[in-house]
Amino acid sequence: MKQGRVFKWGGVVSGGVLVAFGIAVIVLALLGRNTLDDELSRQQITGTPDMSPATIVPGIEAAGLKDVDIPDCDVAGKPIDSGPRARCFAQYMFIHALEGTGGFVYSEMGRYAAKPGAPADQLAPGGGTNNPEFAQIDPVTKQPASNGARDLWVTETALSTGLNVTFMASLLVLFVLLVGVALLLAGVGFIVIGLGLLPPRGAAEEPPPAGSR
Repeated sequence: MKQGRVFKWGGVVSGGVLVAFGIAVIVLALLGRNTLDDELSRQQITGTPDMSPATIVPGIEAAGLKDVDIPDCDVAGKPIDSGPRARCFAQYMFIHALEGTGGFVYSEMGRYAAKPGAPADQLAPGGGTNNPEFAQIDPVTKQPASNGARDLWVTETALSTGLNVTFMASLLVLFVLLVGVALLLAGVGFIVIGLGLLPPRGAAEEPPPAGSR
């Protein structure tokens, strides 16, 4: 009988520990979400007027882009203050980067701005050259001038990557919140089961079987 009571009270104690951990995890998840939202709001990012499925199309057509995936979200004129909005903003930034480079990505563009008349075999598919011999010279630094389109791509990609990381962090916070709720419910279940199996207060213990010592 005593062994049974130990197991039952052990269930109650385990349930209490799970409830405590569940509450702690939920609190941490909520704090994490508030931190993400506060940091995004602090950046004061607002979607540009063309960041909607309808208004982005003219820019895509003007740049001559083909096979571009248009996001189905809309953040035009909206503050970027949550993970999903950050992800949406990053998707439109990717399109803006393509518009600025004529549809070419980082690996397709040369490191330097090419001289006029540079040989075709020294030019990258997206423009520019990786050979400093055929690069334009910066009049200030007297060094090969960097490819502006490539620099634009790097800047846009760095910003969009940061926003995508924020979106991933918001998903992680949601996962942690669900784990906390699961721990809380599991703990309550352990407590209910443990208390349900305990004998009523004041009940006499069952007499030992006849012939036992």
